[in-house]
Amino acid sequence: MDFIDLKSQYAALRDNINARIQKVLDHGQYILGPEVKEMEAALAAYTGAKHCISVASGTEALLISLMALDLQPGDEVITSPFTFAATAEMIVLAGGVPVFVDIEADTANIDASLIEARITPRTKAIMPVSLYGQVADMDTINVIAQRHGLAVIEDAAQSFGATYRGRKSCNTSTFGCTSFFPSKPLGCYGDGGAIFTSDDALAQACREIRVHGQSQRYLHTRIGVGGRMDTLQCAVVLGKLDRFDWEVSERLRLGARYRQLLAPLQERGLRLLAVRDDRDCVWAQYTVFVPQREAVQAALKDAGIPTAVHYPRPLHQQPAYAKFCCPDCCEVSVAASQQVMSLPMSADLTEAQQDQVVAALAQALA
Repeated sequence: MDFIDLKSQYAALRDNINARIQKVLDHGQYILGPEVKEMEAALAAYTGAKHCISVASGTEALLISLMALDLQPGDEVITSPFTFAATAEMIVLAGGVPVFVDIEADTANIDASLIEARITPRTKAIMPVSLYGQVADMDTINVIAQRHGLAVIEDAAQSFGATYRGRKSCNTSTFGCTSFFPSKPLGCYGDGGAIFTSDDALAQACREIRVHGQSQRYLHTRIGVGGRMDTLQCAVVLGKLDRFDWEVSERLRLGARYRQLLAPLQERGLRLLAVRDDRDCVWAQYTVFVPQREAVQAALKDAGIPTAVHYPRPLHQQPAYAKFCCPDCCEVSVAASQQVMSLPMSADLTEAQQDQVVAALAQALA
């Protein structure tokens, strides 16, 4: 059993993806070819955002968004410590200071009720992470941001396709940044990402930054990076889009089925992530909380069930980021890091495989 089944997905999409790739090989426009604008238009329409700017990765999307905000040395950006390192990493590389705010114990998303107390005169932006595929409490965060004149960047690397109060992830704030890493809900076959915004000026800034700050060829009006998403990867995403609505619906269905099957195991110490009533979760990872995680993982491995940990140590306890926060803060994140465990999940996971996972987990928790 694969942790994420990309092989079955490709088998279903082989003809479409191969034809898309062959078209690029035939026209030879590997950088900013026609598929780039085609994909950007399709994804902007999907999310409802006015602009989609494709970039080299989800990490690059965060960096370029921060650069477009003209982040200055020492400017603070509020974010979650319970996330992949790229979130805080890009704040630092852009010249800013990450300010960590703890998470909600039941969703693992940033606790919006704690944000305002961490705002200072140096705060420039808030960067919530829509973890595991569930959008953070964006409306509450946006209200706080508007009150203090701050930008909001949704780190939506794991939540593309999710819905929040009738709006799509990536279209809930100043910027939405997603990743097309192969394991994401909408993935390519390498690295890729996108920035979404409905602000014309910020969109133009992002487009210039991704090509070394050029407003026109060889006229560099701002500092930039080499941040383009190549045409072949855009072609792969386009090849997957026809099936994407079905894949999202399958993720929702399989997530609900996992919840139903795992509910009895809560009596044995298992804890399930909460999904708020006003949003859904596309389950980039199906993550649960388990006691004695290492022993449970070992038992599942023996049963042929792959698992992963997202994430084993919160960022404020990582050596590279310890100076930005006291090691004893963010206690909820610390507790979560000791118990989270992700189970196999993809749109092509079969019910038989799901039953096998649940049976093995029940045995491990016996």
